Amino acid sequence: MSATPEQIRADIESTRRELDTDVDALADKVNPGKIMHRQTEKVKNTIGQATGNPVAIGLIAFGVGLLAASLVPASEKEKDLAQTLKDKAQPLVSEVTDAAKTVAGNLKEPAADAASAIKDQATDSVDTVKSESTGAVGDVRDDAERARHAVQD
Repeated sequence: MSATPEQIRADIESTRRELDTDVDALADKVNPGKIMHRQTEKVKNTIGQATGNPVAIGLIAFGVGLLAASLVPASEKEKDLAQTLKDKAQPLVSEVTDAAKTVAGNLKEPAADAASAIKDQATDSVDTVKSESTGAVGDVRDDAERARHAVQD
């Protein structure tokens, strides 16, 4: 046997430090706040893509304007003008609806991906911690066994 008890103890301490570092890094990676930040950035990027489409933004703004106008009591003249505008805008309503559905559809996939990624990361992290802990425990047992034999010799 070439390993002295002091060397074995040093190996055990080294293994413990490495395991502590790995567990700390893993805990940082699966921190809910940091996961939320990463997923929020993904959603912001998706919204940025919608922002880059001025036609969709314009159509959505127009639809919001129509909605706001419908909430205020109107005079007869305004009612007549609104009806005329409504008749002329009817084709645009379907475009606004389609644009809104497209934007909503584009946000659903990143949100679902984010939820799936969080679940996968958590599962992988638990598996990694179990695996590394089991391996480290085995290493510590082996080192302790070698130390016991070295002390007995």
